[in-house]
Amino acid sequence: MAAVAPSPADKAATAVDDREPQREAVPGLESQRRQIENDENGRGRPLQVGESWFLVGQHWYEQWEVYVQGGDKDSSTFPGCINNAELFEDQVNWRLKKGLVEGEDYVLLPAAAWHYLVNWYGLEHGQPPIERKVVELPSIHKVEVYPVELVLVQHSDMDTPHTAQFSQTDSVDLVLHTAREQFLVSPQEETRLWIKDAEGSCERLCNTHVTVLDAALKTGQVVVMETRNKDGTWPSAQPHATSSTLEEEEDLQSQPGICGLTNLGNTCFMNSALQCLSNVPQLTEYFLKNRYLEELNFCNPLGMKGEIAQAYADLVKQAWSGHHRSIVPQVFKTKVGHFASQFLGYQQHDSQELLSFLLDGLHEDLNRIKKKEYVELCDAAGRPDQEVAQEAWQNHKRRNDSVIVDTFHGLFKSTLVCPDCGNVSVTFDPFCYLSVPLPVSHKRVMEVFFVSMDPRRKPEQHRLVVPKKGKISDLCVALAKHTGISPERMMVADVFSHRFYKIFQLEESLSSILDRDDIFIYEVSGRAAIGENSREDVVLPIYLRERTPSRDYNSSYYGLMLFGHPLLVSVPRDRLSWDSLYHILLYRLSRYVTRPSSDDEDDGDEKGEEEEGERIRKDEDLEDKDSLPKPGRVTEGSSRDPGLEQAGPSSRVMSGSRAPVDNSPGPSHWPQRARRKHLFTLHTVNSNGTSDRSTFNEDTHGVSFSCEPGLGRREGVFLGSRAHDHLPSPLAQPYIAIDWEPEMKKRYYDEVEAEGYVKHDCVGYVLKKAPVRLQECIELFTTVETLEKENPWYCPTCKHHQLATKKLDLWMLPETLIIHLKRFSYTKFSREKLDTLVEFPIRDLDFSEFVIKPQNDSAPELYKYDLIAVSNHYGGLRDGHYTTFACNKDSGQWHYFDDSSVSPVSENQIESKAAYVLFYQRQDVARRLRTQTSSSKRPASSACGAPPKSEFMDAN
Repeated sequence: MAAVAPSPADKAATAVDDREPQREAVPGLESQRRQIENDENGRGRPLQVGESWFLVGQHWYEQWEVYVQGGDKDSSTFPGCINNAELFEDQVNWRLKKGLVEGEDYVLLPAAAWHYLVNWYGLEHGQPPIERKVVELPSIHKVEVYPVELVLVQHSDMDTPHTAQFSQTDSVDLVLHTAREQFLVSPQEETRLWIKDAEGSCERLCNTHVTVLDAALKTGQVVVMETRNKDGTWPSAQPHATSSTLEEEEDLQSQPGICGLTNLGNTCFMNSALQCLSNVPQLTEYFLKNRYLEELNFCNPLGMKGEIAQAYADLVKQAWSGHHRSIVPQVFKTKVGHFASQFLGYQQHDSQELLSFLLDGLHEDLNRIKKKEYVELCDAAGRPDQEVAQEAWQNHKRRNDSVIVDTFHGLFKSTLVCPDCGNVSVTFDPFCYLSVPLPVSHKRVMEVFFVSMDPRRKPEQHRLVVPKKGKISDLCVALAKHTGISPERMMVADVFSHRFYKIFQLEESLSSILDRDDIFIYEVSGRAAIGENSREDVVLPIYLRERTPSRDYNSSYYGLMLFGHPLLVSVPRDRLSWDSLYHILLYRLSRYVTRPSSDDEDDGDEKGEEEEGERIRKDEDLEDKDSLPKPGRVTEGSSRDPGLEQAGPSSRVMSGSRAPVDNSPGPSHWPQRARRKHLFTLHTVNSNGTSDRSTFNEDTHGVSFSCEPGLGRREGVFLGSRAHDHLPSPLAQPYIAIDWEPEMKKRYYDEVEAEGYVKHDCVGYVLKKAPVRLQECIELFTTVETLEKENPWYCPTCKHHQLATKKLDLWMLPETLIIHLKRFSYTKFSREKLDTLVEFPIRDLDFSEFVIKPQNDSAPELYKYDLIAVSNHYGGLRDGHYTTFACNKDSGQWHYFDDSSVSPVSENQIESKAAYVLFYQRQDVARRLRTQTSSSKRPASSACGAPPKSEFMDAN
């Protein structure tokens, strides 16, 4: 109770006019003594917290004791009126002297004893009674002789203070109430308190339900009362705003709720969720009418100390003030990041994830249950569903009771069946929103690059339709339909950072390939084996590397850097020499590698080279027609060039024709020729392309590779971790690196041509997806499913974890139903966004066929819902943009919220492939809200009816 320093009028009113008490009404002296000192209401009674006691001057009280002990009413020791003048510093403010001591300066009397004495003897004219409260201090009850004196000021007028006294047991709410009365604040205006310290900084007094003692308020402390502006902002939140700016915003009059939110940097997801929630009528009214202030829960360990609720309330009040075109949600963003670290910074997030956090945070901040009791969850155990459901809902409400529960919470029925013993477990669980799946296509579109053996053909980009649960072989079959190349002559590889991350086996699942992976399919020679003279080609992985100059003073080379796209090249086993391999690779690179001119030759004259070439051609005539001799000299533009025919895809390499006869000359018997200057050198390396295993030697014409037959047989080879550059140790099969000197690469290697590719006609193909109805998604949600291995159910009968069947049914639906369309699909190997068009009704979404609780046929509106808001997501997995469609609760007009931009839209623009989260309101709730506001506002249609004729923007 506040003890405000009384005015002179108050002082006069509290005095007793008749100083002489009526003697016939006064009991005997002995009776007086007993009532004041020994009675149950006398001085000796124990202190009780919160009760009032009064101070009486020690001098007067001792005079009274002498008087009553003397036993003579007419004695000269009569004390007269109660006089406490010696306890006050002055006779104007009636402030107590400092340092008064009980038993020396005053005595304490309970309220009943005080009133007896005032009735018998009266109170000195003009003196106020000195009433004090009993407070509970640690381990002791004590009369608070010196109350806390606070200096109250207004934020708008810091130079006009007002002093008021409060007991330490008084609530901060009483301080606020006293300040509002003192500064004549109207009941409609919202206020809050700040504590100002000696250094001038201020701290919010958020919890007004605590006592002055708990709030640590001390005598002389300055308490500032702040009044919210008309535009919903607080004066302290706009320290840099000029008066003209504030006046301009307050003069702006627009439709409440038609207010954008500034994008702070990838915060469109937050803006979209806030706009949807802001357009839930009953929740917004709850905040606008300040009902949340009485339900703020500052002591909930699961909550955010009321800060999320207050930050959201500030946003709602600003958006619905009608004085803003757009507001900056910086304070709210900071609060969210403080309590949910996943939303720190300015990364893109999911609007549904933020919505889930916000609903939970608001619920805990506004939970009416201050101390949650332990509730044991019970299984149905054969009891009727009605009984079990009612018990589950009551148990839920015993721990969770807030406006969020009132508005958004419903009840599931969950049925689990053990596949072994048939045990059935039935529970009823609350929910805040429905996450419904979308029908998933069994087809998948994959983009690949096809690399032909013909070096003249650029790589081709293909878009292939394959089974979602198919194998690598299905990918090759699909590509064969476009290229005419047999699937048996294809090898599939995942290329990452200029290396082979993995070469796939034909039987591997396509699920291991992500949409973002760069998949190359290489044409290789056939592996047909004909008779005893058959031979098998070896497929060699080829990397491209460039030497990088060091930065020291000796101009030496210190490193090699991978570049370009790797290759898989087919090489006959009898051609495994460095010289042959050089020419084979030179042929494969001929589209973007220029051959040296005659001026670049190292040794030998042209005549000798022609003789060498003639000798090679004669040897070739002696061989079998389909044999593959040593590469010869290549002359650009000559179709009869033996090197071109031999190093390139000859009939043998392309079609896997028969091998040469046994007496055909092998590589060691091939004649020497005059050699041109080499453009690059060859090295065997590990799968990472970094460790040299041997070096090309120009004097060596044959090389023995320790080849694992696996690569030739197209076995799957795992070549390293995508996330790191530290790949596995060298594999047994050879990896060949083509090393270029910087000058040679610059002169002969055409990077633009090497990176070139063409798009096949199939790249423009788009897999058409038929639209689905929202009701189909809800049916999928209530379909029986088998639990996954990662999430088994413990059967209490079998005493084992089982992959039980699970079925969810809707038992009770909330006032506002949030439906989350699960467009984002995440598995161990794949991530995708489903852009299926979901057809959802604007009005009359009927849930009567999905609710299994016995229904009230007389109230069909209990199961029908109307759309009030939609959160949209445009784009894919890696990037995207969120917007909102929402229906204004006052006007019934639909609007499109795109961050700070707001535009009216028509109803036929709302349904799109971008719809992600849907907000539906039950029709009986809409009718109730219209009834409450019909007296003062124009009623809106039950589903936010068609907007008036105006210019509409095309939101899609």
